[in-house]
Amino acid sequence: MMNDSQAASPTSPNEPTAEVEVRGHIIDSLILPKVLDLITSAGGHFEIKDISIGEQRTDPSHARLTVTAPSDERLQEILNAIFDHGAVPVDQYDCRWEAADMDGAFPEGFYSTTNQRTQVRIDGKWVEVADQEMDCGICVDPAHRTARCVPMVAVKKGQAYVVGHRGVRVFPPQRIDAAHGFEFMNSAVSTEKPKSVAVREVARELFQARQSGSRTIVVAGPAVVHTGSAGQLCELIRRGYVQYLFAGNALAVHDIEQAMFGTSLGVNLDRGTSVEAGHEHHLRAINRVRRAGSISRAVEKGIVSSGIMFECVRQGVDFVLAGSIRDDGPLPDVITDVLKAQQAMRDCIRQAGFCLMLATTLHSIAVGNLLPAWIPVVCVDINPSTVIKLNDRGSFQTTGIVTDVAPFLHTLLEELDRQESQA
Repeated sequence: MMNDSQAASPTSPNEPTAEVEVRGHIIDSLILPKVLDLITSAGGHFEIKDISIGEQRTDPSHARLTVTAPSDERLQEILNAIFDHGAVPVDQYDCRWEAADMDGAFPEGFYSTTNQRTQVRIDGKWVEVADQEMDCGICVDPAHRTARCVPMVAVKKGQAYVVGHRGVRVFPPQRIDAAHGFEFMNSAVSTEKPKSVAVREVARELFQARQSGSRTIVVAGPAVVHTGSAGQLCELIRRGYVQYLFAGNALAVHDIEQAMFGTSLGVNLDRGTSVEAGHEHHLRAINRVRRAGSISRAVEKGIVSSGIMFECVRQGVDFVLAGSIRDDGPLPDVITDVLKAQQAMRDCIRQAGFCLMLATTLHSIAVGNLLPAWIPVVCVDINPSTVIKLNDRGSFQTTGIVTDVAPFLHTLLEELDRQESQA
């Protein structure tokens, strides 16, 4: 137990102060050290008035701090900074809100959300915020005591939005241990970690998700096809381990090109050599699907008879193909309006419980921005910067496996075979 004399720095009696508290696994999840560092780095001081540390690994801890700053403005800046790490004022107030004065923009001073579980205080009651997502506003209905995250583009004039941090509390991510010790919150990235252990735990998570009826999102890039791994992803789909596929035009085009011509970007995947006029294959594949009207109709007509998209149609896997300015064609199923593509992903995410990202930087980051912090994410990429970028942008729940996607999927299927045989 620390006492009053154990302050970080002396303070002036005239400086503004506030008392805050943090609860949960604040030691092993490094929440308390982060809070203290933010206070001092912003020019403030802290005094730990009371602290109680859990004795067991599963026991929560609690700390109460007095925060002091040289001015009211600096104190508010500090409180706003530590707020997202779960440090909430001891004195509780209802949240404040203002009506949006126009479509497509929040009121000035709106509260900007994180992807972490959040509650707002309305009429003295704490209300859970629905549809949690980072970089949104909180739309409240005071009469019905409801609150939900709303992206900026969906704001409607007259809606009430939370402003400031008062009356809002955040529950930062704690250490999340799977039944057999796989720590999804332990998301450090290293090329030297034993891959077999990590893949085994991913297989266990996928198997348990399927057994419990939870839905899994796979976010995949065209490298899955280029590396000859489409067959393994098809097998995952056939065996019921994939309920949603998020990708771009490129994955679908190269997959369908392989189904039609045996090539990907004109390269024969069996021999690894370019074929004559192979550079035309992806355009001819797009053209045939566009003539059919959609990927599902191309499957029904026998134009597409194998591959990832074929299996998605056959197995009833929902897919969202989000377009970009680089796309050839694109395929008729590609959503070229990025705001509509985001919303289509949101609709799927609300039903999901696990996300596996395979060899795609842009789509991984895009989906990471939409996921709440409690959905575990595994990102597999040969480039460690993909996972680093996800963590830097706030997707703290991401566990990174730095490897080529082909051996990962091969080993994953072997581990799933083992899980199924032991069930």
